[in-house]
Amino acid sequence: MPRNRKNRSAAPPAHHGSHPTSRRPGVRPTARRSVAVELTFLPGLAQIASDEASGLLTSGPPRPVPGREDALEISLLGPLADVAALRTAVAAFVVLRFDVPRPKSLTSGDHLQRIVDAMGSSQRVGRSASFRFEAAGSDSAVFARLASLLSEATGLPYDEKNGELVLRVRRGVTAGASGDPGWDVLVRVGPRPLSARPWRVADYPGAVNATIAAAMVQLGGVDPGDRVLNLMCGSGTLLVERLLAGPSAAAVGVDVASEAVAASSANLRAAAVTAQVLQGDALDPVPGSFDLILADPPWGTLHGSHESNAALHAGLLTAAYAAAAPGARLVVLTHEIKIMERAVRDADALWHVREQVRVFAKGHHPRIYVLDRTD
Repeated sequence: MPRNRKNRSAAPPAHHGSHPTSRRPGVRPTARRSVAVELTFLPGLAQIASDEASGLLTSGPPRPVPGREDALEISLLGPLADVAALRTAVAAFVVLRFDVPRPKSLTSGDHLQRIVDAMGSSQRVGRSASFRFEAAGSDSAVFARLASLLSEATGLPYDEKNGELVLRVRRGVTAGASGDPGWDVLVRVGPRPLSARPWRVADYPGAVNATIAAAMVQLGGVDPGDRVLNLMCGSGTLLVERLLAGPSAAAVGVDVASEAVAASSANLRAAAVTAQVLQGDALDPVPGSFDLILADPPWGTLHGSHESNAALHAGLLTAAYAAAAPGARLVVLTHEIKIMERAVRDADALWHVREQVRVFAKGHHPRIYVLDRTD
């Protein structure tokens, strides 16, 4: 099943008054000005993040950022607030490029005003109480001067360690008019990363990263007629991300731990989505016939053990098949790559692998498996 895409074209500009510019003979309508926005993501999810940005945002095509494996740049034509709808991006930054030889030049009038304006745009998307720099030499006198000027212009206090509005200052990644790359200032959109989900009111050890969960949902496909099952649901992250991506015919989560059931229920309520959460062994039969099955089995650090994971992964494939409707998809995130590969080979009469995506997250390298039911 193809990934869910919702292409949204730019709405025509509204005209006011009795003489719209576009109707005057010989007068060309003013082109909408684009804003350079950098989207960061977990390495391995580039194509998924690019597909989502292309489907949700009114922008030019996403482009890789030179020298980065975790960032794309887009020319955003729609409102800056639209980036808040992205679920596979870690964060979004307004990109300002300055053809200057050193950061000290950023304190001058025109350059400073561009940074102030970008901070104001970020504030209109989500209010921050303070700001900080992420830059080499951020403790220098130059950055102290820049912080003072920005604080005076915006009214935001500078908090070196805990500032909410993040300003990244780096050497430019593309050559400017002079041939020198100059310096870039990246102003994060909103007070928190996009990956920090407001609905996560109940944490649970080992909870899957929300942007990975969103990527799993996109890989599995979003269909309003789907009956969704989340085995070993933990804190409910996969359930929430699937239900926020679009409606479903039914949604059920199963976990053996009462703490997980409570955490899932709390997060579902906070996200204002509805699913049935059952306490029980995910390897036991689950009543119903499901079109999309999602799972994030434990990998032995916080739950379970490496020694028991061979039986767990084999049992997961068997249990998922028993609960699967004809044509069902199964999406599994696992750190136990060798164990999963063996389990998939042994279960080739039940499932066949359509796609694998390797993700890099905080020193770990889990893999997403997308499987189709063998009918």
